[in-house]
Amino acid sequence: MTTVLVAAGSNVEPVANLRRALDSLATRYPDLRCSRAYRNPAVGFEGEDFINLVVAFDTTDEVDAVIKRLHEAETLCGRPRHAPKWAPRSMDLDILLFGDTVCDQPGLVLPRPDLMRRVYMLGPAAEVAPGFVHPTLGVTLAELWQGFERGSHPLEVVEIGWRAGSPEQ
Repeated sequence: MTTVLVAAGSNVEPVANLRRALDSLATRYPDLRCSRAYRNPAVGFEGEDFINLVVAFDTTDEVDAVIKRLHEAETLCGRPRHAPKWAPRSMDLDILLFGDTVCDQPGLVLPRPDLMRRVYMLGPAAEVAPGFVHPTLGVTLAELWQGFERGSHPLEVVEIGWRAGSPEQ
């Protein structure tokens, strides 16, 4: 089994789209564990605030199969496959960590470098998998989060009404 951490974010009907994506992922990964959701300003462009969270799950799937499943969930939320990078998103699902996999190939860099730069990725990742050891840094996500400078990066908790196994409508 491989533990996978995925960042999820949306700024287009974010609560509905996050719930839709989590429901979709939970059908394939029933042990899906979810951090709290956080409101954050758009990064890289002017736009509505995002709501972001991180999910963790264990799988025997290869990374390509997980990416395929993430793309299916994004499509279910109305995201066009080739949407511009710095633009509003109905759903954005990105693998942050895939077990102890380290790779740098076109379209896939693991661990995802943004994990160490984005408060809305590292904070929720440490929340959902505090004991996960970063494969290149050799310390836990909880330790990385503890040392992260977050004074200028406040996280505002947002309730999205989703619980693994029994989504609240």
